[in-house]
Amino acid sequence: MALAEAGACGRLLLWPRVVLFGDSITEFSFQENGWGASLAERLVRKCDVVNRGLSGYNTRWAKLVLPRLITKSTGAESTVAVTIFFGANDSALKADLNPKQHVPLEEYAANLRSMVQYLKSVDIAEDRIILITPPPLQESAWEKECLAKGDKLNRRNATTGEYAQACVQVARDCGTDVLDLWTLMQKNQDFSSYLSDGLHLSTKGSSFLAAQLWSRLEKKLSALPSLFPYWREVDHTNPEASLLGEPLP
Repeated sequence: MALAEAGACGRLLLWPRVVLFGDSITEFSFQENGWGASLAERLVRKCDVVNRGLSGYNTRWAKLVLPRLITKSTGAESTVAVTIFFGANDSALKADLNPKQHVPLEEYAANLRSMVQYLKSVDIAEDRIILITPPPLQESAWEKECLAKGDKLNRRNATTGEYAQACVQVARDCGTDVLDLWTLMQKNQDFSSYLSDGLHLSTKGSSFLAAQLWSRLEKKLSALPSLFPYWREVDHTNPEASLLGEPLP
């Protein structure tokens, strides 16, 4: 059967997707042993895991670009889950230390709320949205990174914690799920092993996040079937019947 004929006989298969929206911690999540890659491996043949991480971004910018990433006409129907993972940059100290990335706490919360409301407006219900708080900051390690660039320490863990608490409150107010990474990682008193440079996740931190996120996604995605039959189940004498399904009318 020619490819054109096969295409005419089969229905377009709408592949479900999970969208990971966030800053550098999301952008880097597809690196080796990354949490996004781990999630994609778990969901292979069930849905796509789409990385929409934007290194250095804060919620002020994210709120503006989200409608360019997800709309009713570009996949909202097939979007089975969205993670919103910002705060590491918003919580940068203000004034002359990091005015470009810093977003005031109240605005940060309002921006998160705005993004949740936007997703709901394009028919992504709150039960498909997971907010993730920024992880804790290991100040001495991050200070070394700052000093190496000729900068002063531009973040504090206590400040990051305030943003994490605001994220949790927005989730409660909006009815979404939340992964409070800042609190969970500090249950282990020495959380430095979860971070590669004091801010971004190490392999251990990525593994921790992947496990925590999967515990929240598993219920949402457990009913997703494997797409296309297992190869042993394909009728090799009539593969069209197994692979193309009912012809289009």
